[in-house]
Amino acid sequence: MSPAAARRRWPWIVAGGLLLYGAIRLLSGTADLTSSGTTGSAVRLAVPILLAGLGGLWAERAGVINIGLEGMMILGAWFGAWGALRYGTGWGIVLGMLGGAAGAAVHALAVVGFGVDQIISGVAVNLVAGGAVRVLSAVAYEGRPGGGLTQSPRVPAGVGHVTVPFLAGGRLFGWRSPDLLGGLERHGVFPLSDCAGLLRGLTTGVSVLTIVAVLLVPCSAYVLRRTPFGLRLRAVGEHPGAARSAGVAVARTQVTAVIISGLLAGLGGTYLVLEGAGLYREGQVGGRGFIGLAAVVFGHWTPTGVAAGAGLFGYADAVQLREARALRSLLLVAALGLGVLAARAGARRRLRALGWAMAAAVFLAWFARGENVPPQLVFFTPHVVTLVVLAAAPRPSSRAAAGWAPL
Repeated sequence: MSPAAARRRWPWIVAGGLLLYGAIRLLSGTADLTSSGTTGSAVRLAVPILLAGLGGLWAERAGVINIGLEGMMILGAWFGAWGALRYGTGWGIVLGMLGGAAGAAVHALAVVGFGVDQIISGVAVNLVAGGAVRVLSAVAYEGRPGGGLTQSPRVPAGVGHVTVPFLAGGRLFGWRSPDLLGGLERHGVFPLSDCAGLLRGLTTGVSVLTIVAVLLVPCSAYVLRRTPFGLRLRAVGEHPGAARSAGVAVARTQVTAVIISGLLAGLGGTYLVLEGAGLYREGQVGGRGFIGLAAVVFGHWTPTGVAAGAGLFGYADAVQLREARALRSLLLVAALGLGVLAARAGARRRLRALGWAMAAAVFLAWFARGENVPPQLVFFTPHVVTLVVLAAAPRPSSRAAAGWAPL
């Protein structure tokens, strides 16, 4: 399929998805499935994964696997909180990004400079980062009100937020405008209310950091695809020997890509502090660096695909946080999705098609029994979604994985 045909297909896929979710909301009676609150929560939860995924994408386009994204996010969260406490929010963002870049510099030095195995180096960065911030917390936070060995005091308020006037009731010159989407959402009319809930979640209380993160997607696509630096970076990831013979500084290009990867991961960690908990807390990254790598695989090594994967993981997390009952509705969604995978596998891959069909039948039977998802499994939902996505994601060719897939 040509890129132009693929672009024309996307609006129909989105429209079909909205209709499907609206229908599932009616069948299950779960309003939070398509509510503006769930959409807003999904966006906030997806942004750190998006930034980690973009970081992983930059590194992998240069031929370096950045398993250390988790540790870089941890460093970004700690230094973001410390900088915000000491110098204010703006410097907190800057220092958080530099903290992630410091972890990336260690990874780049080990991999590019000394030829250490990329996986071993990345795991080492994750382990060292966790221990380093514990030591730093003992020095900087112990004895301070609200602080301690595992958390910082509460940081100043995050960056500004934007609510669009008229659509979501934002203020205009001090006057509160009508909330048109909110009124339409409250009526519960299928599928208009579902679309209104989605759009209102995307236009209500949106953080400036969220807007920056979203803008980084087209910026990354443009730089990687349309600039000489992006061409050199992708050439290094595709065939470093050929790039070196063409005069490209391979080592410098790879180090630059890994540092950019760390900057993005550090920003993701800072986002968790400023727009999430409001303080640094040990363990708050919660595997989002690894989920970001899963988003890269799901997104077929493209910025737009990474954004789609991050949105999927963020939505799964938001549903279980908003209303545990809504997870029962996701059983039906899972059954339908697995059915589609079985149909795509078709007769050419009968064993795989049979496996997807059996899994779809299990989820459908679970939904039909009318039982809620056990509370013990609720908080494991994002990780389950990650595993399913990795299992179902298409396997690109080595050429596409190295950086030549269309953006």
